[in-house]
Amino acid sequence: MASLAGKTLLITGASRGIGRAIALRAAHDGAAVAIVAKTAEPHPRLPGTVPETVALVEEAGGQGLGCIADLRDESQLRAAVEQCVEAFGGIDILVNNASAIFLAGTLETPAKRYDLMQAVNARATFLTSQACLPHLLQAENPHILNLAPPLNMEPRWFVGHAAYTMAKYGMSMCVLGMAAEFADRGVAVNALWPRTAIATAAVRNLLGGEEAIARCRKAEIVADAAHAILTRPAAECSGNFFVDEEVLAAEGVTDFSSYAVAPGSDLLPDFFL
Repeated sequence: MASLAGKTLLITGASRGIGRAIALRAAHDGAAVAIVAKTAEPHPRLPGTVPETVALVEEAGGQGLGCIADLRDESQLRAAVEQCVEAFGGIDILVNNASAIFLAGTLETPAKRYDLMQAVNARATFLTSQACLPHLLQAENPHILNLAPPLNMEPRWFVGHAAYTMAKYGMSMCVLGMAAEFADRGVAVNALWPRTAIATAAVRNLLGGEEAIARCRKAEIVADAAHAILTRPAAECSGNFFVDEEVLAAEGVTDFSSYAVAPGSDLLPDFFL
């Protein structure tokens, strides 16, 4: 079975949710994982902190490193990358997971919310990739994986939340451009997106509370799909906009019921698919 043993991953936004799940899946292989996020202390509405995730990574069998950083601050972002390299000797895999969401129409989106989404989603993905690439270019089988949706310019994907879509598509366009730019230098750049809604704080707080959570899948489905992608040969796997279910089906998974929060429930589809 393919493994991430011996690999070093830097994962943004990994103090909770999908980022944490990906970190723990890598840790089960014995990987070293740098957790880059800004939540150092418990938040009243958002479960999970960097120290908690580091502890879980180490309990799972990996090496954990906490890097407290606000990804809107380039100096903090680059310091986190250097902290990872100093601790583990390099970077094999970058997972750009950090994301900000604000689902509102054009007239209802304040400038500060627009700026936050652009800074955390598109800008931080670009700059973190830029900071990690010199190290990835020295790695064996290097990967960048962005948690971003497939690009689709139909108006229905923008109506009601144009600002958010623009910010997420910025992450997707990093995949489109960087995959081609580094195709002859051995760095794989891909995107991964869930087929259904995932049980995260964003769904609970913004999209319907516990009723919506009951119609979600667990973050582990995205983590297992990410693991499958990140263990593939980089030279043969780049420029793809993967969907979690399709990745796992290609790996031979036929029953997805174990990933459901409430097995048998009517799952919420993701609105970018």
